Amino acid sequence: MKTWFTCKVKYQKEDEHGRLKNVTEAYLADALSFTEAEARIYEEMGQRVMGEFAVTSIAKSKIVDVFEYKDADQFYQAKVSYMVADADSGKEKKVTNIMLVTAHDVKMAYERIHESLNNMLVTFVVPEVKESPILEVFHHYKDEEKLPEGNFRPVAEVEAESVHAQEEDEDEQDI
Repeated sequence: MKTWFTCKVKYQKEDEHGRLKNVTEAYLADALSFTEAEARIYEEMGQRVMGEFAVTSIAKSKIVDVFEYKDADQFYQAKVSYMVADADSGKEKKVTNIMLVTAHDVKMAYERIHESLNNMLVTFVVPEVKESPILEVFHHYKDEEKLPEGNFRPVAEVEAESVHAQEEDEDEQDI
């Protein structure tokens, strides 16, 4: 399960009239620890912000999932509730999760949450959808990005070749 951290960054931004003003913006980072989240924010913001900036706060977020759609860049926060049976007592318990989704408006965010969760086995309700202050989400590094230089390949690629070779051997034996 991913751990999301809400990171607030303060810096000077030029407004539409060309004046500099201090802004504090919120970002979401998928990281294993506070230290990794901070390092990731410094790396990402260093590429985006001209001049000085400061990470003013980092907090573990209650967000459990993020659904991003390419056609929208505004994040909406949706509260999703469902009932589950408690394994010990057998009683039903209400579970509420917070999720982010990109959309153009609240109605579209509501529809996209339902679309994204349509494969859930339990019935759920979305009692609240609101605009989120999150401007951007930084996902954890993909394994392929971490491959060192040299003759290394992803495991999935090697396994696919192995399966293909076994199928060829079986075909030759049938002849």
